[in-house]
Amino acid sequence: MTDEYYPRIVGLLCNWCTYAGADLAGTTRIKYPQNIRAIRIPCSGRVSPHFILTSLFSGADGVFIGGCHPADCHYNEGNYYARRRFSVLKSFLDFMGVEPERLTLEWVSASEGDRFAEVVTDFTGQVKALGQPNPYSRKELED
Repeated sequence: MTDEYYPRIVGLLCNWCTYAGADLAGTTRIKYPQNIRAIRIPCSGRVSPHFILTSLFSGADGVFIGGCHPADCHYNEGNYYARRRFSVLKSFLDFMGVEPERLTLEWVSASEGDRFAEVVTDFTGQVKALGQPNPYSRKELED
């Protein structure tokens, strides 16, 4: 029996681009890790830091945010808001003692199923390289 670590990753995916890219990756049978649990959101600009912190403190080992490429947002500037929040939150995670590598933001369009698979695979490897589950998950805190 193996004790291999499989990180739990929450994916907050923009409905218009990244979620469609994930769907394309699935329909064209491009292989990527099944560790990600996709949550469709209207826009990456809608991602609140509360969503990310709740995910991390509820047991997720990593949070993947996917949005439209800059200047391609269906809501004009939502991804710019996401990028600003992301940079501030990444610094805040480091301040709290949570590895900033547990959070990523990627731009993936609806036609980039192969890119979606690539960035999810890379992020899963990055979280797996940390070598342990998220030490700040609620389950770990209860012990």
